[in-house]
Amino acid sequence: MMLSEGNRSIIPTFILLGFSEYPALQVPLFLVFLSIYMVTTVGNLGMIIIIKINPKLHTIMYLFLSHLSFVDFCFSTVVTPKLLENLIVEDRTISFSGCIMQFCFACIFGVTETFMLAAMAYDRFVAVCNPLLYTTTMSQKLCSLLVAGSYSWGIVCSLTLTYFLLALSYCESSIINNFICDHSVIVSVSCSDPYISQMLCFIIAIFNEVSSLLIILMSYILIFITVMRMPSASGRRKTFSTCASHLTAITIFHGTILFLYCIPNPKTSWLIVKVASVFYTVMIPMLNPLIYSLRNKDVKDTFRRSVLKFNLIAVF
Repeated sequence: MMLSEGNRSIIPTFILLGFSEYPALQVPLFLVFLSIYMVTTVGNLGMIIIIKINPKLHTIMYLFLSHLSFVDFCFSTVVTPKLLENLIVEDRTISFSGCIMQFCFACIFGVTETFMLAAMAYDRFVAVCNPLLYTTTMSQKLCSLLVAGSYSWGIVCSLTLTYFLLALSYCESSIINNFICDHSVIVSVSCSDPYISQMLCFIIAIFNEVSSLLIILMSYILIFITVMRMPSASGRRKTFSTCASHLTAITIFHGTILFLYCIPNPKTSWLIVKVASVFYTVMIPMLNPLIYSLRNKDVKDTFRRSVLKFNLIAVF
């Protein structure tokens, strides 16, 4: 029985298989993913708090970084709790509304992160190539528009794709061979023709990836040219060092996305798809705060002072 235009009283349910084909790994995977989620939560929320309490970090770069940490925390929270639940319970069902909502919010935060990283690349370009005009070019108004634009476009993409998913018909019960309700697995269990929804998702994904990568590549090409013209070797090293964290985050994020969506035949590579999905949805939100904090002296100094202050308070 399917959910059709004439019979909306039938509410479908989905079964997320996750990693159920490896029963011996359920508990170890639960412990690993729980640890990762705890590090993700502490790391991203800690980054936001550190940026807020240190006046030296009240700059444009750290404004973007605080929003990136917020997006990573939300993205992980949308996906990981359900993944953890499915590793320890036998009932792996998820309601139709729950599945759609998970996709909707994951899409919002995924698209937002894509363009937040692009905005950060533009910020680095202005800082390196036009340092004297940085404060006027990267005005508070422009930065607010870039941040608001990233969130707004994420919401537009998500609501558009969600609308077309809701327009499809679904069987009363369907098995999803993944741990997350992403677009491809939802349309794969549809009982109606998903061509329009698939094409729309393809067009939006291509536009987002190409446009964000163009901004990033152009920014870093111009940064590289500017840096290579610097007469001082120490100046070049310092500039490259300030960009290294962002380049690392971009490489991991976009590299994983391109790998995930360029697999020739996902139907025969479900394990690879799941592992890549884990890296994209669970690992990257944990890695970003580590990448930025480990290479940033101001963040590390603020963290040490906060820990020392907390210990002193605890002692007295």
